[in-house]
Amino acid sequence: MQLLEDHGQRGFTRFQGIQGRGSETGEPHYGSHAWPTLNLAMVTIVPDEKAPEILKALKEKDAESPEMGLRAFQWSVETSI
Repeated sequence: MQLLEDHGQRGFTRFQGIQGRGSETGEPHYGSHAWPTLNLAMVTIVPDEKAPEILKALKEKDAESPEMGLRAFQWSVETSI
């Protein structure tokens, strides 16, 4: 959230308690006795010109702390109201 704030991106939606497993080296996060942790995910809509700098900053943060398993994706938004 701080990284988004640092790049002037105020709006986001955060989902907590998400189950999943990383596709490369990530451990399962199932909320079970064997794998008790859970993940979270965030969605934010940013202007086209801001997306590259935010993605770059997220990649740098992941490189600093690879155990976080940070992943970021970019989708095009055709229309918003």
